[in-house]
Amino acid sequence: MTDISRRGALGLLGGAAALPMLGSPAFANTKVTVGALNFTSHAASFVAFERGYFAEAGLDVEFKFFQAAQPMAVAIASGDADYAVTSITGGLISLAEKGATKVIGGALTEEKGIDGQKILVSDAAYQAGVTTPKALDGKKFGITQAGSSFHYMGAKIAQAEGIALEFTPLQKVGAVIGALKSGQIDAWSIVPHIAKPLAGSGAVHIIGNVADYIPNYQVTTVFTSANNAANERAKTEAFLKAFSKGAADFNAALVDKTTGEADAEDMIKLIHKYVYADKPYDKAKPGIVNGAMRINEGAALNTTSVQDQLDWFKSEGLVKDSVTMDMLVDSSYVQTM
Repeated sequence: MTDISRRGALGLLGGAAALPMLGSPAFANTKVTVGALNFTSHAASFVAFERGYFAEAGLDVEFKFFQAAQPMAVAIASGDADYAVTSITGGLISLAEKGATKVIGGALTEEKGIDGQKILVSDAAYQAGVTTPKALDGKKFGITQAGSSFHYMGAKIAQAEGIALEFTPLQKVGAVIGALKSGQIDAWSIVPHIAKPLAGSGAVHIIGNVADYIPNYQVTTVFTSANNAANERAKTEAFLKAFSKGAADFNAALVDKTTGEADAEDMIKLIHKYVYADKPYDKAKPGIVNGAMRINEGAALNTTSVQDQLDWFKSEGLVKDSVTMDMLVDSSYVQTM
């Protein structure tokens, strides 16, 4: 994990959609730890940090970076992180059932007309004739852990195609990438800022789109501890307000492209501090641009998609049948979509 902190950041003015129920925080310089992955899909938090929206809201933010979604959920439950953005996993749902975590908003979403997550296969599988998702029958599909979003996506693809997949847990995204490139696994699904550069290298091939199998998929959510949701309302509302401003800036610059080329370039440079930071800017830029999927305005949540995910986890025996949406989601914060 890597920690990054900006204390006393200057608040900057920015046009953004604000959550209607949120007011000004009654505190200043409150320390908050935000869990994230080094993905373009986490850009709303990065923008809110770099453009001073968190500081403007009275939040002194420190990032903790993780390699997978489920450890992030554990960190929220244990108090090692205050807020985070990640996919719905079996771990997150189980922690919510135990009264430890709450989903408080939506983030990344699959949207018709916006290039989204891709289905990838290794070059070895592709050369052997696996050129469509239907041809994945009996093949090894990489996941981080059982009950991860990768597991959910692979299962929905298999169900739609009437095929069987062998799910291979590899714990970390980096390990999945290595296994796919070396042919140790046959397939995977991932956000486009990772998928497209991998495909461009020739080591893997894109054979389909996740949106064709899971339309309007709520890929990631904003969540926090049940304690923060119940007892730290002003802080939680301030976080959501700043996060939403960051999302609005990101969408305008790179998804809707309404603010001009100069702003888009500034946005890519900002994100580059967190995504592909080990690469020169000109090498990192295409991957960042490719990852520009919609982040929900106002942190709105597609509850229909969340319910579908919850139902799937139950059907697979990965969470208890008794878990309800009310256990998982604190609807007092949520705008639905």
